[in-house]
Amino acid sequence: MMKIIVVDDEEDVQILFRQKFRKELKTNQVEFYFALSAEEALTYLQSLERTTITLIISDINMPGMNGLELLKIIKDNHQYAKVFMMTAYSDDQRQKIAISNKADEYMTKPVNFEELKEKIFNLLTI
Repeated sequence: MMKIIVVDDEEDVQILFRQKFRKELKTNQVEFYFALSAEEALTYLQSLERTTITLIISDINMPGMNGLELLKIIKDNHQYAKVFMMTAYSDDQRQKIAISNKADEYMTKPVNFEELKEKIFNLLTI
């Protein structure tokens, strides 16, 4: 089972992910944990065994610590985790920062869930 943390300050994202991954949740292919802030995601990550989480999907724009700061901390401390960054405000500067901080993927909202699923399940074959 793939364990995924979704970090986004918008609570509606939880409903959307649960709807779009309904079949995968039902068949135990994925398990989601939702964090409403980068700080909450880090607290959750620190409470887990090292290789429990397969993927972190994080929004970039959030109050407090933003997603790019979270990305750097994750890649410095949890190298095993893959990190996908998503944003509603696409610009070259943010994408360059995300890539230079070793983001495994960079997506713009609204998220294309079919494409996201393909990228997620491709992680299992790498």
